[in-house]
Amino acid sequence: MGMHSVINEGGGSFSGGQRQRLMIARALATSALDNRTQQIVSESIRRRKVTRITIAHRLSTIRHADRIYVLDGGTVAQVGTFDELTSTPGLFLRMMERQIA
Repeated sequence: MGMHSVINEGGGSFSGGQRQRLMIARALATSALDNRTQQIVSESIRRRKVTRITIAHRLSTIRHADRIYVLDGGTVAQVGTFDELTSTPGLFLRMMERQIA
């Protein structure tokens, strides 16, 4: 079933090396993916209702995040939902405008 395969908690049916490869795969960035594939991966993860921390430059990646922290030089500049941040003047809105242009 490829990406949709069900894996038991703890991955008991996998070898140590297979479990380690799964952990590495979870940490891989989607920056090299085209927009459509990145959207498929993100949606698949989102449907699982799991906690995840995403570091993104492509702001569409975090469209459905519960909470977004905008960093500026290592300092939190803004916090909010996507809709809150796009309707408030600040760094996030400026980044959004640059990506649309």
